[in-house]
Amino acid sequence: MSLAAATREAVRERPFLYDALRAGVVNYTAAARTLDVAGEEEAIATALRRFAEELDDGPAHESDAHVSMESGLGRIESGDDETDTVLAVGDAAFAEGAGSLTGIVATGDLYPEALAEVLGRLRATDVPVEAAGVTDDALVVVVGRRAGPDALRVVEATVQR
Repeated sequence: MSLAAATREAVRERPFLYDALRAGVVNYTAAARTLDVAGEEEAIATALRRFAEELDDGPAHESDAHVSMESGLGRIESGDDETDTVLAVGDAAFAEGAGSLTGIVATGDLYPEALAEVLGRLRATDVPVEAAGVTDDALVVVVGRRAGPDALRVVEATVQR
């Protein structure tokens, strides 16, 4: 494998570095030092620079959605006869009136990449996420009750363009 290919592979294993390259905010030499790629540091930095030049610096997604907050969510067994299910993933589901969690629900024109951005922003603001899911017309993030307002602001900032 060429040095350029090894460098690209190493970057793809680190989504934060990939995003930073897309944004144009990377010190290439410092980033080269962090990668486990055999080769000269300057050559790896050059490979990073060339890779960054090829990346699209446009938005990761162009979602546009209405965002609302649902209080009183709780975990139920998927398949229970609950008509107020807000999110179901595998054997777990979250429904209204079943607990004290908060769901942030975005509906509209959504892209799966929006969920990745929401989760990254929530992680950066120290908001723990209980569950999350996305389709092309809905995105749901379930958080603790007290984290609801912060999560609402994050989701709004992400999907309302």
